[in-house]
Amino acid sequence: MNQTLTEKLKLLPSSPGVYKMFNAAGEVIYVGKAISLKNRVRQYFQSSKNHPPKVAAMVRQIEDFEYIRVANETEAFSLESNLIKEFKPKYNILLKDDKHFPYIRVDLRQDFPRLEVVRRVKKDGAKYLGPFLSGLLLRDGLAIVREQYPIRQCKKDIGRMIARRERPCLMYHIGKCCAPCSGNVTREEYHKLVDEVLSFLSGNTAEILRSLGEQMIAASEAMDFEHAAVLRDRIHAIESLNEKQAVIATTNTMLDVFALGRLETNALVFALFVRNGKVIGTEKFRMDADAEESDADILSAFLSQYYAESASFVPEVLLYQDASDMEAISLWLSGMAKRKVEVHRPQRGEKRKLTEMAYRNCLDVLEKDASLQKRAWERGEGALTQLSAILGLETVPTRIECFDNSHIQGRDTVSSMVVFTDGQPDKSAYRRFRIRADAGGNDLIAMREALTRRFQKACDNDAGFLPVPDLLVMDGGPAQLQVALEVLDAFSLDFIPTVGLAELSETIYLPGEPNPIQLPRNSAPQHLIERLRDEAHRFAISYHRNVHNRNALYSVLDSIPGVGDKRKRALFDAFLTIDAIKAATQEELAAVPLIDTRTAVSVYEYFHKDDASADETPEPF
Repeated sequence: MNQTLTEKLKLLPSSPGVYKMFNAAGEVIYVGKAISLKNRVRQYFQSSKNHPPKVAAMVRQIEDFEYIRVANETEAFSLESNLIKEFKPKYNILLKDDKHFPYIRVDLRQDFPRLEVVRRVKKDGAKYLGPFLSGLLLRDGLAIVREQYPIRQCKKDIGRMIARRERPCLMYHIGKCCAPCSGNVTREEYHKLVDEVLSFLSGNTAEILRSLGEQMIAASEAMDFEHAAVLRDRIHAIESLNEKQAVIATTNTMLDVFALGRLETNALVFALFVRNGKVIGTEKFRMDADAEESDADILSAFLSQYYAESASFVPEVLLYQDASDMEAISLWLSGMAKRKVEVHRPQRGEKRKLTEMAYRNCLDVLEKDASLQKRAWERGEGALTQLSAILGLETVPTRIECFDNSHIQGRDTVSSMVVFTDGQPDKSAYRRFRIRADAGGNDLIAMREALTRRFQKACDNDAGFLPVPDLLVMDGGPAQLQVALEVLDAFSLDFIPTVGLAELSETIYLPGEPNPIQLPRNSAPQHLIERLRDEAHRFAISYHRNVHNRNALYSVLDSIPGVGDKRKRALFDAFLTIDAIKAATQEELAAVPLIDTRTAVSVYEYFHKDDASADETPEPF
């Protein structure tokens, strides 16, 4: 996880919203929704032990993320669906079923129409209600319709049934259908019932809610709490079904929505793009503007520049603030679009809510950017400047190197060199050393070898070890510092500032100074030094584990006749662990490159000799 991600995670709001994950190429690889953006997004970057493989693979590719705040969970659900359909992110594959939000279709041209749930709207003359944001809530609503309105649910040919004088089905006898198939219901009576249903599904639920409320109270007073609970759930289903939200509309609305935000010297325009009634994307546009320039002038300049190179135009442009010369801009856009384009600032209703959403997100982006810039300066350039003053350096160090060792009881000793450039980890410049000398757990011997090899490479003009550091940090106290000074002097590099960092006391030792320096607690310089040291620890320990595990494997394989270095390497590459080799069959071992049948038998018998001995032991009388 890069430093930008770390800082952005700290600034996530607790409000609901939708987030987009980006890879190194700037591609959207995942879109998700959250009731609390802070809690949901942070979960991805916590311990990966509980992550499914797909999520773990996605998190490894995340380089950045963005989010859009919304008013409620319903908006988040709708916007997430729109963005997934727009970007088709790689890791949203399980959600991409090529379905749309459900609609209710009613063909009023029929004498006795029924309600149908469909996913696509067709120009077939039928009436469509929707889209509904949740299939589950829609089913709950239809269940209420079936309970309260006895319209038919079957697909049978009503005219034919009337002609044949067929008997009504069970639904009629339990009061769930008015049985138009009986011929006792006129077309007018049935259509009046259908109109009531459509009114209810369109949101006119006051009457049904009043009726259900009365029934629930009556059931409670009659001590029929189970039925009262069912009625309560129906009321909740109706209220959820009719929840209003701004992200999705029931018409084919096409809008561009813009809001200008300013914070100190930064000006930004946040855009929402609405197509077919759905927010399909957002964009941010930064503006270079002086403090004296008005919001109206900045927004007017933005609109003229943005649409000057546009190839398509929407019929309506919504603004959170007034722009200068809005009437002239409308006429200009209308001329280019060859149809009327209205640019205005809505004062109320759903369109005003859209502009307010754009403005909230605009201010949020500006505030987060300012906070990120401040934190980045404090952790990077600001921390380096303060550290330089504390250490008495003549210049602020650009490149800092830190060395650390790792071993287990003197075995498999390694050293790490990590590099921070401008206060940030520069992982491409990291180097590691497998200590060749028999250090026997002596850190000073290991440190001397690592430093000598590092600066010898620099003297040989090895590009992988250039340039030399502006500040050298040794993990340890005066003894490690003295070793570094001796190595630098041997290479005539004694001009490089060098310090020792004591791990337990968190103090810094300077050459020639008897007393160490204690950095101010919780200060930016202390955090910088701690990050540098911790990264050196991590890099050294990671390399040591690899070396130790490989040597442990090799030490066991050395005891097997016929297994040399090349065959050990082949077995290691194929199975990785001793347990895997032990569990392999002779056929699996023989399938490894460089392992012939004879060697496979030797390896197999080596790990299974105890089993063979047990099989040959006679049973006691």
